[in-house]
Amino acid sequence: MQIIGMSLLSLLVRQRAVAAFSSSPKFGVKAATARLMSSGPMPYDDEKMPFYALGTNLATQVGGQGNLKTLLEDDEMDIVLEAFTDTMRGTCTADTREVLMQYGQSLNKILQERTANIVERVKKDGEEFITNFLDCNEEATKTDSGLVYYPMVEGEGEQPTASDTVEVHYHGTLTDGTVFDSSVDRGETIKFPLNGVIKGWQEGLAMMKEGGKATLVIASDLAYGDQGSGEVIPPGATLKFEVELFKVVK
Repeated sequence: MQIIGMSLLSLLVRQRAVAAFSSSPKFGVKAATARLMSSGPMPYDDEKMPFYALGTNLATQVGGQGNLKTLLEDDEMDIVLEAFTDTMRGTCTADTREVLMQYGQSLNKILQERTANIVERVKKDGEEFITNFLDCNEEATKTDSGLVYYPMVEGEGEQPTASDTVEVHYHGTLTDGTVFDSSVDRGETIKFPLNGVIKGWQEGLAMMKEGGKATLVIASDLAYGDQGSGEVIPPGATLKFEVELFKVVK
């Protein structure tokens, strides 16, 4: 019983386990998530909004803005919401334990199969994007690891190593142009230890010098892999960054 519940929960929320640019929450996700939030009016007054916030939190925890809605058809989502409401109100006609015992494994299988299909499609799109980027940019090179490096401005200062801290500006997009995080948009540079970020950044920044600017196209195995990151970077996603290196701190 508990095994089924934990399996379902871990599958639905796995995208939330990784923060942007690192395996631990350091920077990026908060700003990116904020940009995706609606700027429209609140649906209730201040007295009722805390309860709306509770519902928002519960939905977010199980992928309401992330993976779950991409895995279910509209009618399937309606059934999920019906079951949630019935269970919360205590009006469910079936025994909840029996429902989970009888159908939990089937749900696991459905979600796993659909997730795998989505990841493979996203990876294929990334491969096509990389091929097209290389064809359109003669100065772009692909390293042995698969990183695509395109120099935009050659720097003349220090060149960082993995043990250094760097100060940069960056603008990160998905292959469809969606901006998921950008220090440029926030109007402030950011400093971080180079050995604390994704592999594509470690390799790409090590190819730059202070004062330089480059585009990095990073396949998923050098970024966030099949897990993705939070609600903004899908599993298997290829990422494109424009990075400007301001300073290397030895």
